[in-house]
Amino acid sequence: MAEVTTPPIDLFYWPTPNGWKITIMLEECGLPYAVHPVNIGKGDQFKPEFLSISPNNKMPAIVDPDGPGGQPISVFESGAILQYLGRKTGKFYPSDERGRVEVDEWLFWQMGGFGPMLGQTHHFRQYAPEKVPYAIERYTNETHRLYGVLNERLKDREFVCGDYSIADMAIVGWAKLWERQGQDIAEFPHVKRWLDVMLARPAVARGLEVKVDQPPMDLATDKDAQKMLFGQRARAG
Repeated sequence: MAEVTTPPIDLFYWPTPNGWKITIMLEECGLPYAVHPVNIGKGDQFKPEFLSISPNNKMPAIVDPDGPGGQPISVFESGAILQYLGRKTGKFYPSDERGRVEVDEWLFWQMGGFGPMLGQTHHFRQYAPEKVPYAIERYTNETHRLYGVLNERLKDREFVCGDYSIADMAIVGWAKLWERQGQDIAEFPHVKRWLDVMLARPAVARGLEVKVDQPPMDLATDKDAQKMLFGQRARAG
């Protein structure tokens, strides 16, 4: 009998906290995948072939050649990809409704708050062409509040939802950058304990180490990349 091989999932990726969510999940699940770099500083996200699978011109996105019914499916938005892979594999995403609701709550907490607010903190502390004290204070304080929420959540459980899940994978890539967010991790001992456990997982380490064969982008100094990422407006169809 011929061996059945699983076709790799095509991952459209750049090494950022949102991209790491998916490499971590793929590594944890042991799914084969092929990385397709989307150089967001050069405008790859606006190419028609990428927009056909990610109309919001954001990475990550995937194309699974072995989707529902054995037919290919494309998925964009990192949270939706995590949920899809969890359902596909039956791993790290509960099958019971109560458990799934709990994971969804914390996944959406990351998608709606812990990612966007920390991203704004990165922007105004690291990349903005002028230092705006109000914006720096506003987003640094909100980031501090969110770490406090996470710290309280983790005070009596090993992982965010008790068992290790896609919620942890969604959060870790952002949380490991606490220094550039102006935070002191010692203020959040439960987050620190969790973060140490997360970063010690071999699959998490592999996911965070996925590179692209392109020159690194320094948003602090690359003016063209800043214009590409921070000056976007709606594009004519």
